[in-house]
Amino acid sequence: MTQAEIKLCSLLLCEHFGEIVEKIGTHLIRTGSQPLRMIAHDTGMSLDQVRKALCVLVQHNLVTYQLQKRGLVEYEAQCSRVLRILRYPRYIYTAKTLYSDTGELIVEELLLNGKMTMSTVVKKVADRLTETMEDGKTMDYSEVSSTFVRLADTHFIQRCPSAPESPEPPEAPLPPAPTLVLNEQEMYTVPRLNLVGKGKRRHSDNDDDGEPKAKRQKPNTDSEEPPPDDGIYWQVNIERFHQHFRDQVIVSAVANRMDQTSSEIVRTMLRMSEVTTSSNAPYTQPLSSNEIFRSLPAGYNISKQILDQYLALLADDPLEFVGKSGESGGGMYVINLHKALASLATATLESIVQERFGSRCARIFRLLLRKKHLEQKQIEDFAMIPAKEAKEMMYKMLSCNVVNLQEIPKTPDHAPSRTFYLYAVNVLSSARMLLHRCYKSVANLIERRLHETKENRRLLEKSQRVEAILASMQATGAEEAQLQEIEEMITAPERQQLESLKHNVNKIDASENQVDETIFLLESYTNSTVKH
Repeated sequence: MTQAEIKLCSLLLCEHFGEIVEKIGTHLIRTGSQPLRMIAHDTGMSLDQVRKALCVLVQHNLVTYQLQKRGLVEYEAQCSRVLRILRYPRYIYTAKTLYSDTGELIVEELLLNGKMTMSTVVKKVADRLTETMEDGKTMDYSEVSSTFVRLADTHFIQRCPSAPESPEPPEAPLPPAPTLVLNEQEMYTVPRLNLVGKGKRRHSDNDDDGEPKAKRQKPNTDSEEPPPDDGIYWQVNIERFHQHFRDQVIVSAVANRMDQTSSEIVRTMLRMSEVTTSSNAPYTQPLSSNEIFRSLPAGYNISKQILDQYLALLADDPLEFVGKSGESGGGMYVINLHKALASLATATLESIVQERFGSRCARIFRLLLRKKHLEQKQIEDFAMIPAKEAKEMMYKMLSCNVVNLQEIPKTPDHAPSRTFYLYAVNVLSSARMLLHRCYKSVANLIERRLHETKENRRLLEKSQRVEAILASMQATGAEEAQLQEIEEMITAPERQQLESLKHNVNKIDASENQVDETIFLLESYTNSTVKH
């Protein structure tokens, strides 16, 4: 755990959950697993505050607990899960792209609340969608339920582990912490619920029948029954979203290298094996040429012969994204996910070397990637760069840990005159170094955004007050002159300052998302090498 990662985790926790939760979370990240009383003692906070903070962190899967042999419950922070908070906007946007506004709000509610039951999610989302609709229109619960089922079928959401129903007698003492069990067969099984109803508007005091809300709700409070899915909680399956992002990156890379038809064939192969292939598998499931042909989108009217030619081209490509694994069914093909991630990570490193050190350094970097180990003289000759310039470039990259220098002595005394000095590129260590820099960059961007908003806090508060007054006056049917008078409360220089602030914050947000895309690619590559 590097200092850059700890700092970024601390900033994310503070921004989303407040100072108390941030203090507890950062303390656990720094110290490792600890029991409740030790956390309270080390942080100097009351037991009640620590309990509440841990409740929030456990609810959002940011902290896990374990029962030790002595009967103590120890809490441990999941740093990698905290860093995923940075990717929340991307998960929500992906859900919107795939499952429209309903899918977007379902994923957003689950991310905001950590864990929720299906009935609660459906009602909340239906209410939120109804508020955005025109007067007289409402969102039916059944429509939201069907989108929820589709998200579960494609594994974008999953059930949370639950405490098993104990067959022990009720008088038996309860354990200090429940042991949560996850039935893998039921992980994506949606409970059969008969949710009948429509979304309600928050501001409507009277219903269609004219009966006030308070009167209508009072009788139900006494005889309130638990919902049929009580105890079955759902959460966002982050690994499945990562799998989708990885597939999108591979498809985009194939489209850039070859053409649109090749990328569509690869997309079809990934789509066919997305649910059957685990997120850390090195290959997809083998697919026959006939199966791929039958699964191609309706708009692609290509013959079986042309498809076979495309598959042969993809299999012969030096990058080896697609491999041939057999001859049955017209030829069996797989996508080599680990090799694809390695190629994409290498391409990212190449582009960064070109941006930071220039095109000549990028030429040397590519040369080392291809030839593996080279001496200084060989680099000068192969890259066709003068000796003095080549030395400067090599030492510059060496000082930034982009390239490595390996000594191979001819004799045991390591005399420089009898030693080979070979330059090489270790892609994995370079990727880890770059990942560390990315974490620092995101932390700096967040700090800059917080600084910008803090500097202009008074102006932002004034702007919000004016907008609230305008909204209330428009609702009561105020005249145009009155509205104009309220708008003039913000002067022209202040308006200009607000525009500048908005532009800067949007730019910082976009930069955060762009850096996170690089983080995702490099993390996927480093994880694939560990698991491989």
